[in-house]
Amino acid sequence: MATDSLTGDARLAGLEQALERHLAEHGCETRSAPGEVTLVVPAAQLLAVCRLLRDHADFRFEQLIDCCGVDYSAYGETEWDTEAGAGVGFGRAVDRDLDLTLDGPERFAVVYHLLSLAHNRRLRLRVFADGAAPMVDSVIPVWAAANWFEREAFDLFGILFRGHPDLRRILTDYGFVGHPFRKDFPLSGHVEMRYDPAQGRVVYVPVSVVPRVLVPRVIRDDSRYAGRESGVPKHA
Repeated sequence: MATDSLTGDARLAGLEQALERHLAEHGCETRSAPGEVTLVVPAAQLLAVCRLLRDHADFRFEQLIDCCGVDYSAYGETEWDTEAGAGVGFGRAVDRDLDLTLDGPERFAVVYHLLSLAHNRRLRLRVFADGAAPMVDSVIPVWAAANWFEREAFDLFGILFRGHPDLRRILTDYGFVGHPFRKDFPLSGHVEMRYDPAQGRVVYVPVSVVPRVLVPRVIRDDSRYAGRESGVPKHA
């Protein structure tokens, strides 16, 4: 096991050195953590870098494993932090007015996970997109498997992919309003659908659920809370 671990560390160290050697002129930034390497690429250099990663003998990342969107609004903040507690659980969601910084230059990112079968190693690729009009180049010319992944990122985050041959929604309904994985999208959505017997068809109406932050309730059935009245059956 120790030998395998050292071999893996050496493999990743060699990858990081090769990235810095070949991609410095493209303005890329390498970030490493135990067991993984992330390459941050300027949006204008995305296609050139992707082709080099696929074709250069030092990389040979032939396969795109995954591509997804990220919304970094309020990154590192949370409305759930609290030090207060109660006998029947924690009262949480104490901060409901987080600053989402909706139009920052690095609000959105597209993250790609690449696999090199030739060298048996993986790489995470990240490119940022502006919050006001998020758009990056499509990598379909490099990895055809990106087609449906990019459609998913467009559907859920509203990120546009320049040059995509068929950029349509893929998970939500045709008439869906907004992009549900954005941090500013309400949990209850904007509209709901129901069958209208008078019209004989499904109709969309404004959502009837009042927007709210749910408060989880934890019931601990042990000796620390024996004898306390929680209003919940002992084995609920």
